[in-house]
Order: sequence, then C-alpha cells, then structure tokens
Amino acid sequence: MSAATTFVNSRSRVRWIPALSWLRSYEFGWLRGDLVAGVTLAAYAVPAGLGDASLANLPPQAGLYACLFSGLVFWLFCSSRHTAITVTSAISLLMGASLGTLAGGDTTRFGALAAATALLVAALGFLAWVVRAGAIVDFISETVMIGFKTGVAMHIAVSQLPKLFGFKGGHGNFWERCWVFLTHLPQTHQLSLLVGAAALLALIAGRIYLKNRPVALFVVIAAIVVSSLTPMGDRGVALLGSVPQGMPPVGLPAVSFGDLDELLLLAMACFVLAAVETAAIGRTFAAKYGYRLESNQELLAIAGANLAAGLGGGYPVSGGMSQSLVNESAGARTPISGLLAAGLILVVTVFFSGLLRALPQPVLAAIVLMAVASLFKVQALKRLWHFSRSEFAIAFVAILGVLGSGILRGVLIGAIISMLLLLRRASRPHVAVLARVPGTDAFGDIESNPENEPTPGVFVFRADVSLLYFNSEYIHDQFIDCLNRQTPPTRLAIWCLGTTPHVDMAGAEMLERTHKELGERGITLKLAEAHGQARQSLRAAGLEQHFGPIGANTTIAGLIKASS
Repeated sequence: MSAATTFVNSRSRVRWIPALSWLRSYEFGWLRGDLVAGVTLAAYAVPAGLGDASLANLPPQAGLYACLFSGLVFWLFCSSRHTAITVTSAISLLMGASLGTLAGGDTTRFGALAAATALLVAALGFLAWVVRAGAIVDFISETVMIGFKTGVAMHIAVSQLPKLFGFKGGHGNFWERCWVFLTHLPQTHQLSLLVGAAALLALIAGRIYLKNRPVALFVVIAAIVVSSLTPMGDRGVALLGSVPQGMPPVGLPAVSFGDLDELLLLAMACFVLAAVETAAIGRTFAAKYGYRLESNQELLAIAGANLAAGLGGGYPVSGGMSQSLVNESAGARTPISGLLAAGLILVVTVFFSGLLRALPQPVLAAIVLMAVASLFKVQALKRLWHFSRSEFAIAFVAILGVLGSGILRGVLIGAIISMLLLLRRASRPHVAVLARVPGTDAFGDIESNPENEPTPGVFVFRADVSLLYFNSEYIHDQFIDCLNRQTPPTRLAIWCLGTTPHVDMAGAEMLERTHKELGERGITLKLAEAHGQARQSLRAAGLEQHFGPIGANTTIAGLIKASS
C-alpha cells in the first residue's frame, strides 16, 4: 500500500471517528474534569435509566443496558464534546405506547422488539449519514419541538401519577389516562403517596439548592435503605422487584422480518426524535464553547450508539438534554466523560444491580416526574404567544397531536406540520419594488425606504428567493399585482435576480411567460444581476433569445440608462 493511500485512509478514519483526532492532543490536566463529570453523569444516569425503562414498559435493566452499551460507543463518533447519550423520556414513552400490541403481553418478546427497534434506528442513522442528511434535523422547527415536548411531558406525567398515588393506571391517550386517574383517586394508597411525595419534595429541594448534583442517586439510595429496613413492601407499597445482575447476552434479538416491517414506522419516529434532540444539544454547547458541530457526524454517532444498545438488550437512545447539562456543568472537557460514565454503569450492572430490587415504585415515579419537568416548556410557550400568535398555534396543534393521537402519531404530526410550515414560507416569499437610493446607482426596497426615488416609466421588482416550481406562480402574481399598482405608463420592467440563487425549469418558464405577457402590453421586461447558478440555468433554458445576453454585470442602473 502506498504512502498516499495510507494517508488518505488515515484521514478518512479521523473524519469518521473524531476521537482519533482529539485523543492525540488530549491533555492530562483535562482528566480531572472528565473524571468528575463521568462519576456525576453515571450517578444521574442510573436512576434516570431505571425510571425511563419503566416508561417503556421494559424491565429496569433494559435502561441500564441501553445507557451502558451506547455510552461505550457514542464517544468515539460524536463531534460534540459535552453531549451525553442516554435513554430519554420521550423515546421511552413512545416505545411503551407502541410495542404493547405487537408483544401481546409477552415480556420477553417486548424486550426483543425494543432491541430490534434500536437496531433499525441504527440502520436509519447510518443510511442518513451515508447520504449526508445531517440537515434533516433542520426541517423540524423549534416551534413544533416546543409543542411536542410539552405534550410529551403532560403525557408522561399523567402516566406516572397513578404509580405515585399507589394504584394501577390506565391505557390509551392522554385524556383516557386522565379519566382513569381521576376516577380512581378514591383508591389512593396513602403510604405509597407519602413515600412518593417525600421523594418528590427531596428532588425539588435538590434542584433548588443542589443544582447539577446527583440528588436522584441519593434519593434512590435512601429509599432502598428505608425500604429494606421497614415492612414497606408488606404494607402495599409496590417495589421495583428483581433486577438481573451481570451482563446480558450480546447478540441479535429474536425477531422475524415481519416484525421489522411492523417496527419500521416506530423506528423512524425514534430516529427523528434522536436526530433532532442530539443535534439541538450539540449546537447549544458548540455555540457556547466556540467549536464546530458536524450535524452529519452526530448521525453516525447515533447509529453506532443504537447499534450497541440493540445488540446489548437495550432500546433506542438519544442525546439527553438534562444528562448533557449535568455532564457539562460537572466539568466535562471531552467525550471521555461519557466513556467513564459507561464504565461506572457497567460496575453497577455487574456487581450492584441486585440491590435495586427494594426501590419503591412511587420513588421511581417521582424521579420520572422531575426528569420530565424540564420538557414542560411554559416559558417558551409564553414567548411564542408574545412573538407570534401563528407560531403559538402551531405549537398548540403539536401539543394536541401528542395528547390526542399518542406519541408516535404526535411525532409524525409534528414532522408534517414542520414540513408544511417550511413549504408555506418558501412558497410565499418576500418580494419588493425597488427604487434608486438618492445620489447613487444602487436600488433598494421602496416600502422600507420611502426616501428612495422611483424612475418615471420604470418598474423594478425583486423576489428574495429562488424561483422554483412551488413558488413561481405566487411570485408571478405578485409581480403583476405590483406592476398594476404603478402609475402608468410603464415602458420598462426590470426583474432583479440579485437575491435569487437558483432558478428551476418552472421558474424559467414563468419568466418567459411574463416576458410575453408584458410584450403584449407594450412593456419591455429585462433581467438584471443574475449570478452563478441562476444565470447558468437561465441560459440553459434558452431565455437569452427572449431577454438578450444575461450577465452578472447587467445592472439595474445600466439597463435604465440603455433604455433612455
């Protein structure tokens, strides 16, 4: 193998595995921060993993396995220095709400289907990385995500309240669960409520007075000790029960190809959630610390993490906002903190998981309720309300989609709303009538700058967008409408393409048709300031035979001077 080939392959490996790059320049002084962050992150992730596994209707060890195996892989491929990979409340609830029918009450099959879903998410992430679809996350608007997360928080809360109050909860959508909870309130188990409320108050106090400390871990330890020393379980308080100790068998889950077909839609929803959440977290920290986030690289990291989680008996994972904030605030300098956290979770899984059997379920419910509190975006909704009523309405529809149709359909509704919003904005772009800036040869929007001077008999128009098949008719109508409002007679119309980066065939045909329409009215139409790809597309479409030479140096002032 030649030296050049070796160099290229080395660069490719570094590009695919960022850890190979930053590990070379790792400084020993960073280790203390990464070690403290790893310990803190593990202390936070263990109880969170247990709680989220209960949301997914999976045994508690599934949450530990998912965090463990994904953490051993994610740090190698991620470009973010602070993002922590974990099971999340949103994906967990999505799994729990979607797999029940397929599993048919068989817990073993339920776990296999969950692991298979993680493998499908991995496949989707790898495919998205291959086609460089990192920009896909930008299609889900923040407005929709605010509504979606708020709806998920409400859905999760109502699913955990029955556990906190010590009675069996219901199934179905948010409203059905609310009805079951309200009608069963007389069945409240007082000791369970007392235990859960005490845990919840301790967690709230910890969030206020001990920010970014593993308070949940101390609550779990205290609850296990108290439960072990008292007859709490004998008095009707539900306990977590047996948690297998040791490592799970690593391998492919026992599912059929038919199962994979049934799981594909669920996996797509999980992938969208994971991609959006992981990229959003990474962008936040990249902006704060001034480094570059590769959105496409995060897709490969998601793929690797979910592959490991699926093979290790876990379920789909994603970057977790609260876990990442804990990681960052504890002093993490590099993704090594995530690897160290995974190592500590491994120790818990192999040696100490048996101690978790005495954990009261109301305490677990309290931990989940505190975790999802961060999803409830009240301030963000207030800000949307003051910023734009239409944006608020979009978020509200996303909330209703989750509450009324469930998490899976809520994800799809959110994605569809985002796409429709994007298309609506792109198909209704800003257009402007231009006039000369006094004392110059420059032209600007006369609506925002009334002091600009129109040229008698000349109409200058600009659309601040590419001319494409889905917006060309709207722009044409705006052009004609603005032209008709001009003081006649208009002898020359100039279409400025200075802010139009691209023109497709439909856009070119629209310009040709407009040229003909204006010619029938005795008005000459000229094109100005066509640049780059737009100019090449117009030439390829044959528009020079109608408009004459189309050049980048054709200015508005020059066309007006040439026509006078």
